Amino acid sequence: MMANAKTARGKNEPYSRSNGNSLRPVPWSHFNPSDLTQRILPKDVFHGLLCLERKRAERSKKHLLLMLIDGKCSALHNGDSVPLERIAGVLCDTIRDTDLAGWFEPNSVLGAVFTQFAESEIGTAVRTIESRLIAELQKVLKANQINHLQISFYSFPDVWEGEGRGRSVITTLYPDLFEVERKKRLSLLTKRFMDIVGSTLALILLTPVFMLLAIIIKMTSKGPILFRQQRVGQFGAPFEFLKFRSMSVSTDAGIHKEYVQNFIAGKPQPAAVVKDQKVVYKITSDPRVTWIGRFMRRTSLDELPQFWNVLNGEMSLVGPRPPIPYEIEAYDIWHRRRLLEAKPGITGLWQVHGRSRTTFDEMVRLDLRYSRTWSPLLDLKILLQTPRAVISGNGAY
Repeated sequence: MMANAKTARGKNEPYSRSNGNSLRPVPWSHFNPSDLTQRILPKDVFHGLLCLERKRAERSKKHLLLMLIDGKCSALHNGDSVPLERIAGVLCDTIRDTDLAGWFEPNSVLGAVFTQFAESEIGTAVRTIESRLIAELQKVLKANQINHLQISFYSFPDVWEGEGRGRSVITTLYPDLFEVERKKRLSLLTKRFMDIVGSTLALILLTPVFMLLAIIIKMTSKGPILFRQQRVGQFGAPFEFLKFRSMSVSTDAGIHKEYVQNFIAGKPQPAAVVKDQKVVYKITSDPRVTWIGRFMRRTSLDELPQFWNVLNGEMSLVGPRPPIPYEIEAYDIWHRRRLLEAKPGITGLWQVHGRSRTTFDEMVRLDLRYSRTWSPLLDLKILLQTPRAVISGNGAY
């Protein structure tokens, strides 16, 4: 049945209702964009509108629900295969006029996007939508056919917890990002090759510097040479971040946590506000930092161990800076995109354009601009600009 429908239907043509139980293909020449709710949209259009509604939810602070109906497993049961066209017809009749339905995966997984929910309404909405859908499906399907379906719900925005309890983002809600990865596969392989070669050469050539700094750190303060900290990588995946230790051991993170909240809110460090000078968004007189730590921070030498993170694939040479889990607690929803659209890096547009002279929102916009315009050539350009930014020390403290 599905094979005949696939043959009769043109590539990426939408379906519209023809009777109570089936759908007919509609040529794009007859497609009416104002009547989206009466059609099962093709994959590309559905993914694009899901992306649009996700960004709309970022601004409105309202939640959306993505419902997926997976009929792939039904093919394993002879004689009980689920007629997805019939399910698509039921789905069109079930959703609201403001909701969208389409193929999440062509001819195997149907999807629907429900919008404009308050956070407190999500649980009730899921139960209501699921019970109504199953009640309608029972009118056109056998009980064992319904049992073969997998119905799942995904809410946006989902909760990102801090203090080391963060979890990876639900990637199902971001099909557009994986489409970009597919199109840029060759460029991404080039970027990874640059990361491996660059980090390997840096670790070898900078070995004398590593040894010298390790000796000074060990002789001037108690504690380990390396500072290890959990950071959040792409798609919210945690990893162990390495730096040369620049602070005394057993220090309270409360100072930095307060600074982070002020930084994200756009409030400068009070001590850094000097007449006739630019505002500085950085802890400029941190009492926890040792004298060698101040020198390393000023020259970015404390960042050198991160070449090991790059070699391991947790970071890239170029990309957004990876945040500490508790930083994400203060993020606005749109800020999270900096963790989704690119792998974190040692340097980036922010580092070569003012560093601590920029606000957090400006930093995020630079990160998003990088992810939209990224190419191996742009990475090379940023890498060549980084030494000048490090030597000048502009915005570094």
